[in-house]
Amino acid sequence: MLRWYVAETQPRAEAKAVWHLQRQGFTTYLPQYRKLRRHARRTDEVRVPLFPRYLFVSIDVAMQAWRAIHSTVGVTRLITHGDTPAAVPEGIVEDIRAREDESGLVLLPPPFRPGELVRVLAGSFADQIGIYECASDAHRVVLLLDLLGRKVRLKLPLSSVAAAA
Repeated sequence: MLRWYVAETQPRAEAKAVWHLQRQGFTTYLPQYRKLRRHARRTDEVRVPLFPRYLFVSIDVAMQAWRAIHSTVGVTRLITHGDTPAAVPEGIVEDIRAREDESGLVLLPPPFRPGELVRVLAGSFADQIGIYECASDAHRVVLLLDLLGRKVRLKLPLSSVAAAA
């Protein structure tokens, strides 16, 4: 019976491990999401693993030579309980796949709940406390700030706000 298991990979070797496992006949799943990367005054979007250093492998423990996974290029080990692979609970992989968009990237939920207090970290409104209203897109949030005695709606980059402690 096929079940999903978790393989730990070497650092930044998830794609290499997927390629080598698939060459051996294993079905793999590496969930990824879209992340903003900033470097040298430039911002771009990259696909990164949802669980860095981990990927899912579908195995029939009774029928497949699963121990070969331990010596696969890019793989550190298969997560086990003692000498037996530890199966992922039913439905977990399917739930993650259900959250993917048309390009195969997992859509992450907004980091805050509406009405939650957040602190502005950077910019001209730094250290102001506001109320999280919603996400305007994948990288910007809408806040309500109390300025000059009234609520002002403001769109800011997600990276410039954090939960108010």
